[in-house]
Amino acid sequence: MAGSLHSSAAERVGYITRLQSFSACHRLHSVHLSDEENAKVYGKCNNPNGHGHNYTVEVTVRGKIDRVTGMVMNLTDLKRCIEEVIMIPLDHKNLDKDVPYFATVVSTTENLAVYIWDNMVKVLPPGQLYEIKIHETDKNIVVYRGE
Repeated sequence: MAGSLHSSAAERVGYITRLQSFSACHRLHSVHLSDEENAKVYGKCNNPNGHGHNYTVEVTVRGKIDRVTGMVMNLTDLKRCIEEVIMIPLDHKNLDKDVPYFATVVSTTENLAVYIWDNMVKVLPPGQLYEIKIHETDKNIVVYRGE
């Protein structure tokens, strides 16, 4: 019987992903490069006045499916963590000026994914965060898994 491979006593692992959208502006500019080098590397994204994005972030957690609740994690708890880590510090903000982390780190989407990861692991149960995926545009997506 196909179902007999996994008895009801076996622990199953599940993945939960929650999407969250937010808007923010930034300027791609490295203090380690000259103005000319910045313009060459970042092009129009180096505009001194910055530019904005409507980001969509996918936060994926991984864990054992609890036998009593049937959940990997309560989505209400995940939503609260996302509000604390993403929405409050990032939504409708200038990443470079309003988020201290980006005062010394270029606000690329790769670094934004690292920032979100580093702060999500502080509020989630240990070992549960699996992946941060950020859709910067319809065509540009960054994935970070803590590596």
